[in-house]
Amino acid sequence: MVQSNRIFSLDIGTRSVVGMILEQEGDQFHVLDMIMYEHKKRSMLDGQIQDIPSVAAIITKIKVELEEKHGPLTKACVAAAGRALQTETSQTTIQVAGKPMTHDDVLHLELSAVQEAQVKAAKNQQLDQHRHYYCVGYSVLYYRLDGDEIASLIDQQGTEASVEIIATFLPRVVVESLIAALGRADLEIEALTLEPIAAIHVLVPPSMRRLNIALVDIGAGTSDIAITNSGTVISYGMVPIAGDEITEALSDHFLLDFPIAERVKRELETEETIKITDILGFETSFAKNEVLDQIHEAVNRLADAIHQEIIRLNNGNAPQAVMMVGGGSLTPGLRQLLAEKLGLANNRVAIRGTDAINELTMADEIVHAPTLVTPIGIAITSKQRPLQYKTIYVNEQPVRLFELNKLTAGDCLLAAGLKINQLYGKPGLAMMVTYNGQLLTIPGKYGQPPILTKNGQPCRFDEIVHHHDKLEITKGEDGQSASVQLKELLESTTSIQVTLNDETVEVPLSIVVNEKEASLSSDLVDGDLIEARYPSIAEWLPSQQKQPWLDELSPFSVVINHKKTYFPSLSAKIRVNGREEKLSQPLQDGSTIEWVPAPKRTVANIAALKQMSFEQSITVFFNGKEMTLTKEASRFYRNGDLLQPDDVVHAGDELIVETAQTQGFIFQDLFRHVDIAIPKQEGKTFHILKNNEATTFYEPILPGDQLEIKWEMIKQ
Repeated sequence: MVQSNRIFSLDIGTRSVVGMILEQEGDQFHVLDMIMYEHKKRSMLDGQIQDIPSVAAIITKIKVELEEKHGPLTKACVAAAGRALQTETSQTTIQVAGKPMTHDDVLHLELSAVQEAQVKAAKNQQLDQHRHYYCVGYSVLYYRLDGDEIASLIDQQGTEASVEIIATFLPRVVVESLIAALGRADLEIEALTLEPIAAIHVLVPPSMRRLNIALVDIGAGTSDIAITNSGTVISYGMVPIAGDEITEALSDHFLLDFPIAERVKRELETEETIKITDILGFETSFAKNEVLDQIHEAVNRLADAIHQEIIRLNNGNAPQAVMMVGGGSLTPGLRQLLAEKLGLANNRVAIRGTDAINELTMADEIVHAPTLVTPIGIAITSKQRPLQYKTIYVNEQPVRLFELNKLTAGDCLLAAGLKINQLYGKPGLAMMVTYNGQLLTIPGKYGQPPILTKNGQPCRFDEIVHHHDKLEITKGEDGQSASVQLKELLESTTSIQVTLNDETVEVPLSIVVNEKEASLSSDLVDGDLIEARYPSIAEWLPSQQKQPWLDELSPFSVVINHKKTYFPSLSAKIRVNGREEKLSQPLQDGSTIEWVPAPKRTVANIAALKQMSFEQSITVFFNGKEMTLTKEASRFYRNGDLLQPDDVVHAGDELIVETAQTQGFIFQDLFRHVDIAIPKQEGKTFHILKNNEATTFYEPILPGDQLEIKWEMIKQ
């Protein structure tokens, strides 16, 4: 009977299957027994079981032999090939519209991104369903809020939130084929690990991982690489060539069957002379160096491929040291070539065997070898850091998954194939309205988060779950469509105060919806056209009916000779805060408005503005005395009545203006302004003089002329 402190592990590799029983005493491990059998045909390819019955037959054979010595075996620790891991990045964006984000909101966003990456992994492998992959872990690369990178989204408010993650997936077919092969051998999985993790766990403990070390596990079909630095494993990689590359080179050159070529390769480690029987039956002996010369090119290709992958994984730099394990690490000349290509001293590249594993002892009949590092690593890692196989019920459906880290409710929902982004209630329909010419979107109410319970109690996405826990999740209710009243769009104050001629007046906000007046409590509907503004001075003043001067504010105009003519200077004026403003100026809170009355509107004012004169005038001297001569230039009529210059004109009056033809003054015009005394004494005559020269009554006169009329007796 296998004791509870014993571990049965299986390393199911491409070339062979290794079964091992270890015993644990505290921190010490002791290898009690080990059996290895090679596959009789290509049952494995790159870590993936191709022929389950064939692999199961070898597992059964190993199990039976070990049971004969150690008692019944019912469970085994196994490893999934690290080269089967697939890494994907994904980004997901959601609209948050100002709502502060909660912890659950952020988890929902992250899990949605993981599910997107899961779908990408399936598409890259041309699979129809993302459930073909287990998520074995993810990390957040960054959060963004409204396009700007941010450290945390919790309690943040914005319009749009996004996250980008990097997630690692393990194909379910890898795990399911392991389970099927073990099942055929009447075994259950006790714990699962990953091959790259197993090897590095036992050879490079955490205390050594501050060093930049490359661990290379060279198997038959592939070479797995892990890099440590700064206290952690920073990257895993793989090259698709390994020990078989050398075997095929021997087979091609010496015409050997593949199993014979594999035997020859192993003899190169111990023999100086190699006997070879080719496929034609000829047996030939070769010196070891002759055979090595024929495989040098293949060894160089393998070293070059490993070198390039190490440099790529290590950010373009050579590591401080390289550890080589696995059967392929024993390839002659490989260690030296790899050191040369990496630019490292020979003693910085070493082949490590089971003797390098701390706190490990082995039965005397088991030889320390690099080929056993990974099988022992699987056993120890599966015990110390197992990926335990658990069953969780999601909405009464069993979900089986492996626990790489602590399992959370979110992990189970992903594994159940639930679409995370469809669990939250949809937001209600938005409403679009036009407010003062600007298109506004009013979002609907937020959808509710899903209701998640664990064993009947409320549960969070990141809550830890255990074997046989029961999760129930109900989709959140959809949000209601947008509903808003007019007052919710407006500012808190809906009126302003102005001072009109020393009196304070309150002016309400003018609100029109779809060209009709609306109240603040009006419910808006999609497509409404809303105008909310304070009136202009011209719009507001007519409401102030008690002001007697309102009519004077209208632009003053009259009709002159059938043509309407405006006289802005004869209109009243408005001053706002001491400055003259146009009546179209919008009212502003706290403004002081004053009225400047219109001037007197007379015929003389209008004539002056139209540059019309009622009369012409000229100043002359008559008989040495200064005098002004005038005559009519224009006449103003209203309704047929002649108007005088001082007569008042009203807005809208129709005026007729008659203008005399413009002509100069003549001497005769003088008689309209002076009375000429004719002498009573007979026998006198007169002389007309202009500027002391004789002239006539029709002679034009100019301003300043000296005019005279002289009488004298007629000479007999």
